[in-house]
Amino acid sequence: MSEHHSTLGRTVMVVPTYNEAGNIAWIIERLRTAQPLVDVLVVDDGSPDGTGAIADQIALADQQVHVLHRTAKGGLGAAYLAGFRWALEAGYDVIGEMDADGSHQPEQLARLLAGLEDADLVIGSRWVPGGSVVNWPWQREALSRGGNLYVRLLLGITVRDATAGYRLFRRSTLERIHLDEVRSTGYVFQTDLVTRTLQAGLVVREVPIEFVERIRGESKMSGQVAVESLKRITWWGLRQRWNQIKGRPQAASTRELQATR
Repeated sequence: MSEHHSTLGRTVMVVPTYNEAGNIAWIIERLRTAQPLVDVLVVDDGSPDGTGAIADQIALADQQVHVLHRTAKGGLGAAYLAGFRWALEAGYDVIGEMDADGSHQPEQLARLLAGLEDADLVIGSRWVPGGSVVNWPWQREALSRGGNLYVRLLLGITVRDATAGYRLFRRSTLERIHLDEVRSTGYVFQTDLVTRTLQAGLVVREVPIEFVERIRGESKMSGQVAVESLKRITWWGLRQRWNQIKGRPQAASTRELQATR
C-alpha cells in the first residue's frame, strides 16, 4: 500500500459520474485502499440509475468521501469545473481527475503523486515510453494516437497525451489558469487545460500508466465525440496561430478563443 506524499498537502480526486452504478463503489474502494490519505469527490450528473444515491451511502460511512449532485448531464468538462470549484473552496492543495469506470487504475496514482513533486500538472499518459492501453481495438488506438499527434502539431506543444483524463493539479495551477473563463464542456476540456497550463509558463509532466478499457457499463466516448473534439481543437488552433501571426497577446488570444466555443 502506497500512501501519498505528505509534502503535497491535502489531496482529493474528482470522479465525474453518469450511470456508473455498477462501478462507483468498486472504484472508490480501490482508491481508498491504494491511497488512504486521499479524499474522493464524486460529481454525479443526475444519473437515472442511482449512482448518486450509492455514492451518498458510501459518503455516510466514510468522511473522506464526498458527493456533489448536479441536476443535469452537462458534459465532462462542466462536471470537472464544478468539482474543481468545490475542491478549491474546501481548501485542498492537490486536485485530481480520474474516471469512474476503472480505466484509470487507483493503484497507479502513486506515480502521479511522485511526479507532482516537481511539476504543476501531472498527466497519467498512455503514449509515453512505459505507457500502454489494454483491450482497445487498433482503430481506437490509432484514433487516439493520431488525435494527440494532431494536437501537438496544431497547438505547438510537446505533451504526448493531451487528451488524457488521469491528472493531478496543484491548487496554484488551477488558480492561475482562469477556470472562470473556460467554456469547454466536452472531451476537448482536457486539451484546453493542458494548453492553458503551458501558456501560463507552468511545468507539465507526463508519467506512464496502463489504461484499461472498462469491463462494466457503457463507454461515454464514441467516434462522433472524438471527431467533434478534433473539430473544436482545429478551430481553436487555427485562431491561436492567426493571433500569433498578428502579434496579439497570448492571454487575450486565449480568452477570445474560449468565447468562440
